[in-house]
Amino acid sequence: MSVNDAKIACQRRDKVGSRSARQLRHEGRMVGCIQAMDGKQHVDLHFDAREFETARRKHVHLFDLEFDGQVQSAVVNALQWDSMGDRLVHVEFRPVTRGVAIDSKVELHFEGKALGVVQHILDEIMIRCIPSKIPDHIAVRVDGLAEGTHIRAKDLVLPEGVQLAVDPSTEVAVVTGMKAEAAPAPAEGEAPTA
Repeated sequence: MSVNDAKIACQRRDKVGSRSARQLRHEGRMVGCIQAMDGKQHVDLHFDAREFETARRKHVHLFDLEFDGQVQSAVVNALQWDSMGDRLVHVEFRPVTRGVAIDSKVELHFEGKALGVVQHILDEIMIRCIPSKIPDHIAVRVDGLAEGTHIRAKDLVLPEGVQLAVDPSTEVAVVTGMKAEAAPAPAEGEAPTA
């Protein structure tokens, strides 16, 4: 196990449905499931909510889910939040095999100040790597980029062990002209300038 993965003790959910899920959440449990993939069956689980949230804060991407005397390695595929968007209510895991590369979507973080307006064409990019190397995000440096500059997937600096899973010529962003600034309002008694 590395700093990028965590082991979580889980239990199968005997009952599914909103009433059962609410009761489990009230008891400090998080409800979730492992997707059916590659011959593996769908499994409904519950586990300690605080333990999962702590792992996420530590930027863990690869989880070893222990249940029924077995361990299934998995990555988070989707998170479901409550209607207010501030409380996590369900986690969907995707089963993976340690050491086998998978495709994952990762957020793009635009950093720096360009000499124009950076129009984001993509907010995330598909990458390929082993699950334990999935980065939190990919930085896109825009410092000093001039108007008319096109940023493509091939221009991204990827962490070691991470590859693009999209066409390298895929456009990520473009720097356009500066936003027009409003002319200052004329002082009282002055005629507006043409």
